[in-house]
Amino acid sequence: MDKLERLRRRIAHNPKNVRFEDLDRLLRGYGFEGRPGRGSHYYYRRGAQRVTVPFHRPHVLPIYARLALKAIERAEAEDENEQGE
Repeated sequence: MDKLERLRRRIAHNPKNVRFEDLDRLLRGYGFEGRPGRGSHYYYRRGAQRVTVPFHRPHVLPIYARLALKAIERAEAEDENEQGE
């Protein structure tokens, strides 16, 4: 298991204790492009998938960790559908 997959499992196992830097590393590792937006929000996108994460220290709220994990799953499903066509 590589580092990215371990990070993904750790975040999925405990979404209440996720640092912004770890979530950023996970999303970028799975091909999401990130950019800062207005205020404290960061915007990530990959294909049709989009995730907005507010920058909180030391931890992001659990809902944003869960939304990021769902976006990664949907992006992987899109990739599989494209390969199958």
